[in-house]
Amino acid sequence: MSGKLWAGRFQGETSRLVDDFNTSLPFDQRLWQEDIQGSLAHAQMLGHCGILSPDDVKQICDGLSGIRADLESGALPPPQDAEDIHMWVEALLTERIGEAGKRLHTARSRNDQVAVDLRLYLKKEITAIRKQLLALLGVLEQKADMYLDTVMPGYTHLQRAQPITFGHHLLAYASMLQRDVTRLEDCQTRMNECPLGCGALAGTTYPIDRFDTAYALGFARPTANSLDGVSDRDYAIEFLSDASLLMMHLSRFSEEIILWCSWEFKFIELSDAYATGSSIMPQKKNPDVAELVRGKTGRVYGDLITLLTVMKSLPLAYNKDMQEDKEPVFDTIDTVKMCLPVFTAMLDTMTVLPAHMESAAKRGFLNATDCADYLTRKGMPFRDAYKIAGTLVHQCAARGITLEEVPLSELQALSPLFENDVYQSLQLSACVHQRSSYGAAAAAPEQLYLLHQFLQSHT
Repeated sequence: MSGKLWAGRFQGETSRLVDDFNTSLPFDQRLWQEDIQGSLAHAQMLGHCGILSPDDVKQICDGLSGIRADLESGALPPPQDAEDIHMWVEALLTERIGEAGKRLHTARSRNDQVAVDLRLYLKKEITAIRKQLLALLGVLEQKADMYLDTVMPGYTHLQRAQPITFGHHLLAYASMLQRDVTRLEDCQTRMNECPLGCGALAGTTYPIDRFDTAYALGFARPTANSLDGVSDRDYAIEFLSDASLLMMHLSRFSEEIILWCSWEFKFIELSDAYATGSSIMPQKKNPDVAELVRGKTGRVYGDLITLLTVMKSLPLAYNKDMQEDKEPVFDTIDTVKMCLPVFTAMLDTMTVLPAHMESAAKRGFLNATDCADYLTRKGMPFRDAYKIAGTLVHQCAARGITLEEVPLSELQALSPLFENDVYQSLQLSACVHQRSSYGAAAAAPEQLYLLHQFLQSHT
């Protein structure tokens, strides 16, 4: 298995240092299923086009199927001692079936072989990540439904701003994650072209049928340009970009979970199953899952920058630099697929503390804007109303009382437009329900319905 399939041009032995430096087998061996899948389609197409005899095609397909079965069962040791998984499979096939194995690579290059394997692998893994995302959205749907009326403070600048509901807050993350789902779907659509048959860069002199292999492998069509087919890694970069956005959303969510479960907020409590303790402080309950998701986001960002940097100045077509595409892609897939299930489970099992949320919402004058809006509805210009509400907040803060506790006579000293009904307008529940414009806090039930419809149409 150690002989190089490209060794005809070379008479001397390659340095062992170069062999170790050049090999991609330690990481690209995970593509063995896609490599065999692509080779089976290629061999069958060669038979359909009369380039290989039916006997050769049968031997090749039987041999590849046998290798696949042996790898799946564990009867075959993991690949080793080869330049890459593609050479390993071909060399093993030839070892098993003889001359017919040497004909498999007819009308094909490693360049288009690598490209189709990576596309097949990414299509499969994006489907798996998309499924995990939909599971997370399902938990968000359940939680948002449970807490549609649970009042909490909404924040800007991490300062209490206006009252919202916990359900509305969760649905904001649902909106982000829905975009992540559709971005991944768009990425799959754009990568759904088959580079097999592009050859090294210029196509092939054999009368192949590229549509045959494209359809057999589940692609919508073959790539239109052979140079682009072997040198394009846009789809991998697009995936890493989509994954970076997804991880950014999870990281922002994680940051809030970390705040919410602190004693300073105490809006939620994490399940013991999804928290850790301290080696020295017995009282600690640490949100390590959320912190790790937040930390691993930087790792995915790094994978994106890695591949962008690799590709930024490469001339057409294939260059060995492009071997560096796989490790960042694989690392991101592994990272995202590890984060999503544990994050989903952490969210699903957390305990929400509505009383603490409501207590926090009652402090910080979250109804100050509603006070100004009350006067505006009575006919006062908003800027004048804003100034009066601000004056009231200043006075209340100095006295240690809330807006609702100011006597009507004092309110009317600032404006005769204040009447008894102002106290109803200043209630937190009223502040939320009055915000009924499209997408607003009071419209959370409609947002929940849209999420339900999204899940129905994408599951």
